[in-house]
Amino acid sequence: MTTTRGGPASQLVHVYQRFQEYQAPGATVCISFLSLMVIRNTIILFFSFAFLSSQNRCSVAQKWIKAGYWYGGSDFPIPDINSALFTHLLCAFANVNSSTYELSIPSDFQQNFSNFTGIVKRKNPSIVTLLSIWNGQAETYKSMLGEAVNSSVLSSMLTQSSYRKSFIDSSVKTARTLGFQGIDLFWLWPNSTDLSNIGTLLDEWRATVDSEPRNSSVSKLILTMGVRYSPSLQSVSYPINSMKRNLDWAHVVAYDYHMPSRENFTGNHAALYNPSSNISTDFGIREWLSGGYPANKLLLGMPYHGYAWELVDPSDNSLGAPASGPGVTTDGSIGYRFVRSFIQNYGYGARSVYNSTYVVNYFVSGSTWINFDDVETVRAKISYAKEKGLLGYNVFQVIHDDKWALSLAAQDEVHQGKRSWLWLKIVLPIALISILSASLMFYYRRRLFKREATGTRVLGDRSFSGRGTSLSAAAENFDGDAPILQVFSFESIKTATNNFSRENQLGEGGFGPVYKGKLPRGLEIAVKRLSASSTQGLEEFKNEVSLTARLQHVNLVRLLGFCSERGEKMLIYEYMPNKSLDLYLFDPIRRYSLDWSKRVRIIEGVTQGLLYLQEKDVHEANTSRIVGTYGYVPPEYARKGIYSIKYDVYSFGVVLLQIISGKTNTRFYGENEDLHLLEYAYDLWKNGRGMEFIDPFLDDSSSPCKLLTCMQVALLCVQENPDARPTMLEAFSMLKNDDSQAIATPERPGFSERKKGDMETASSSQQIMCSFNDSQVSQLEPR
Repeated sequence: MTTTRGGPASQLVHVYQRFQEYQAPGATVCISFLSLMVIRNTIILFFSFAFLSSQNRCSVAQKWIKAGYWYGGSDFPIPDINSALFTHLLCAFANVNSSTYELSIPSDFQQNFSNFTGIVKRKNPSIVTLLSIWNGQAETYKSMLGEAVNSSVLSSMLTQSSYRKSFIDSSVKTARTLGFQGIDLFWLWPNSTDLSNIGTLLDEWRATVDSEPRNSSVSKLILTMGVRYSPSLQSVSYPINSMKRNLDWAHVVAYDYHMPSRENFTGNHAALYNPSSNISTDFGIREWLSGGYPANKLLLGMPYHGYAWELVDPSDNSLGAPASGPGVTTDGSIGYRFVRSFIQNYGYGARSVYNSTYVVNYFVSGSTWINFDDVETVRAKISYAKEKGLLGYNVFQVIHDDKWALSLAAQDEVHQGKRSWLWLKIVLPIALISILSASLMFYYRRRLFKREATGTRVLGDRSFSGRGTSLSAAAENFDGDAPILQVFSFESIKTATNNFSRENQLGEGGFGPVYKGKLPRGLEIAVKRLSASSTQGLEEFKNEVSLTARLQHVNLVRLLGFCSERGEKMLIYEYMPNKSLDLYLFDPIRRYSLDWSKRVRIIEGVTQGLLYLQEKDVHEANTSRIVGTYGYVPPEYARKGIYSIKYDVYSFGVVLLQIISGKTNTRFYGENEDLHLLEYAYDLWKNGRGMEFIDPFLDDSSSPCKLLTCMQVALLCVQENPDARPTMLEAFSMLKNDDSQAIATPERPGFSERKKGDMETASSSQQIMCSFNDSQVSQLEPR
């Protein structure tokens, strides 16, 4: 027996599964069962992913800050600053006189500070400029190195009200005189005594700014402050309440965590995440937020510099490897421009390696180990800042950018974030075109089977000549309710897709590639081009056009037309972009956008979709053609080709485990890393350690749906014996019950006797098609 190749159970997770393929016609009634899985998963995905459309809308009301420092003593000319890429620029740094405590500009910087605002506004008239103050280069650097530092001028200034007044009054006057619109305090390493006094300074500073006489054409001065990555320093914390009252924003200096001048091992100096330590940007941001500082008054600091270590043993270039000190420069610090030049000079094709676990970039050249932020890192950090609801970002320093690559990367990510509100209008993406086709093939072939039994044909005796007119006529006359399709010429599609260029390719499967295209009037399209080696013939192509054309629904992509010239078989759909759920579940950054309440909505959508679909009249069938995805296919189907409604229950259990854990089923777990996801979950639950399996980010304290209950229900759903699994209605009822004691005890899950070697090729992104009468296994790997 043969079947159509429909969507695998992994469609419960994958919204953006770009391809399916089909077999030749002639299948018997068992086709309906596999096709039903496609329909089922398609609708389930619409239920489960709909919440992302409403939850990921970007706020257009809040201004997004794109700030950056420019160092007044650099040889980088002010006119060369691309101020159009920023909303705010900070001119650095002014000093404080040690005797009068008045603000002073270094004599060598005076002209640059005087001209700064006027020059950068020529390219960007809306740019806002700030005068930045620090506690001196020597003191700052010693503090960074962890060395003992004498009380700085700023520390002394805090101690007496007269000193503070002299500082505050002179800072406001200097800022106004030089044309700045705000003042920034870049004091990175205040001591515990300083922290207790900074709150008083900020109160007095804000009062002075608010009482400043000015005309209506001059805006109130902005007050900002650079702060350490964590609000706590030893037993003392930053004065968060005063900061909330008085600052327009604080920017987290989220870098210089590890430096080769103070540590004899390699380290990530600006890691967004750190699985083994609290020294990370994410930890610090969460500390600031949990401490009560508002996200909409916090900027993420990003370094446009990195550090180089000299390795003790060049063969050991891992994170934490022994190092003998700084590499390349005296202190190991390297601006991004220098890093890029260093890599390019290394040799043709050399490039850095991006690590998504820490969100960092590495480059190793012999005994030199470099850690820095490249384009990929910047995009990830901007995405993180948006997801956390921060006010924006602040880079240090703009002079280090190379051809504005990092700033442009940040700009692109912001623009993509602003477009995310369009998800509200996204229906099912173009990725589901093929799934839709398979669903329609189910209806057609089921009717074909019934009508062949009575001697009738679905499309009558109309022959398919390969010409658009005959095909169009067939589509228009199929039950008389199909819309008129446009017949596209081969040349028009070739032009729209830039001659089917690689850059325009969206994906590729057994049927052939899918391309993005644009018609002369600007309409974006998706072109499904059947390959010459595709098993889908002309008859199936005719049926697909006929059936797909009839489906008109707001939640489904629309077939616009087709092309059948020059032996081609192409379907032209409207283009609808989208993302996949696993892009959020398994991504170290995006997973934080899925809190427990949102994941509960996913679970509810999936269960409701399954309950609705299981009202159909399909119960059980056998097939000799196994279609599915390792990790989601139940053992009775993979081994014997038995399909029933318990197939969906098993797949649902796998997805439920992934939702509560954030773990993929493409890896092995446990102390010996020899357990697949289901075995690992079962062993932990059986030993009373279920919370170790669950994503620590999730909190179910305010939800009636409990994590451990979900885990127990999921394990019931993935039991080896299908008869022991609950029905979807039973699973739904158990999930609503917060009393886990009333739920049955699950037995070992399916495939639990399999060894690691048997699973080497398993992947949630691989379709495995095999016949249990044939030892051949083919794999289609999506791009």
